[in-house]
Amino acid sequence: MAVPNEPDVRLREVITAVGCTYEALARDVRRIAAENGEIIHTNKSAVSHWVNGMRQPSGRTGQYLAEALSRRAGRTVTLAEIGLGDPEAAASDGSDPVVTATELGRADVERRRFLAVATFTSAGVGMPLMYDHEATSRMLRVRAGRALVGAEDIEVVRQITAAFSAADERLGGGHGLTTVTAYLADTAAPMLRARFTSEGLRRSAFGAVAELAYLAGWKHHDLGQEGAAQRYYQVGYQLACEADPHGHAAWMMRALAHQALSLKQPHHCVDLVEGALSSGLGHVDGQTEALLHITHARAFAAVGEKPAAARALLAAEDALLRDDGPQPSFSLVSGPAAGTVASHTARTLTDLADHLGTERQHRDALVRWDPQKYKRVHALTHADLGDSLAAQARADEAVAAWTQALDLMEGMTSDRTRKAMSSVRSTLAVYQRRKVPGAAELARRVGHVLA
Repeated sequence: MAVPNEPDVRLREVITAVGCTYEALARDVRRIAAENGEIIHTNKSAVSHWVNGMRQPSGRTGQYLAEALSRRAGRTVTLAEIGLGDPEAAASDGSDPVVTATELGRADVERRRFLAVATFTSAGVGMPLMYDHEATSRMLRVRAGRALVGAEDIEVVRQITAAFSAADERLGGGHGLTTVTAYLADTAAPMLRARFTSEGLRRSAFGAVAELAYLAGWKHHDLGQEGAAQRYYQVGYQLACEADPHGHAAWMMRALAHQALSLKQPHHCVDLVEGALSSGLGHVDGQTEALLHITHARAFAAVGEKPAAARALLAAEDALLRDDGPQPSFSLVSGPAAGTVASHTARTLTDLADHLGTERQHRDALVRWDPQKYKRVHALTHADLGDSLAAQARADEAVAAWTQALDLMEGMTSDRTRKAMSSVRSTLAVYQRRKVPGAAELARRVGHVLA
């Protein structure tokens, strides 16, 4: 940030590069403020004061200034670039999801501290419940860069996302994270500043980048970097609102709730998933709707609402039976819906202390997932199956399930798999004292993996 009374050299350089007068820039800033419902009186003297370091823009005026320069430059100009903020502020402000996605990706690539130490917050789970989509959309829609984006550009983003999603399932979230986030920052997010020949193409572009942001968040979640994951999910939600404010936005609300439930932080989750269902019902296919209902069931179970959880489980089963159209790519990323529903039914029943029902659902999930394509899912499911068997005092079978999980985890860079095996160590210690067959060898292997 520029020091008062010292010239803001970065701002001056950007203004010179775009080739506009202070008067013209002031006019742009006033117009953008008006687009956002604010009347300001910025003039050329104010711009001169900013450049010379005599004063800094107040309130949201700095954002309007960055937006005005972005429109003239035909690319994203951030507050940090013009000396009026830092990357952390840009990434956390959230008023411009394109800027946020760009800054998050760059922070990942450059290993910036603010993202590395970002903290998951329960308040952040409810972000979509307070989000003003219309205000953001107005700002985004008036932008038109010089470049023209076509269907082939968008398809490449989807292909890259699909390729890294597939690798993620086999090798864990640590594989290719930097590549994914670099592509998001340098190519995919900036693409959203371009011109589109149709509204359909614009929506498709925002949807493709939203899916890439989701993948970045998912990879961080798998690595146990929950604060970073939450930030990517939040910006993925904002981008999804531009693509499809019903189905895709609902899916990203589910992602935020899913993360919170995994961390046993159910605050806001019921309201969030109910918002997702309200938005998505009637706009998504049966498979996607089933995935929303099953998350609803998990949210209810997490807060002890057993009858409501049971109703949501039935709703998921009913929706799964519908065959009413293709499943969109944003929810296909979770794999076969029937497998996901079975897996999350098991987790719901775990919260309800139904261990036999949990076992049945985990076994059902295992036959619905391709063991090669979804290697990590199989590993985690075997680990959870072992937990449910241990809860039923079936020690030999639990050891066998955990051993299978550990075999599948070999070669993965995944904090979730490490935590799954770490959690069984205390039970294995008991089994060793009881001379349960295989317990000592499994404990040795787990200790080696976690060392």
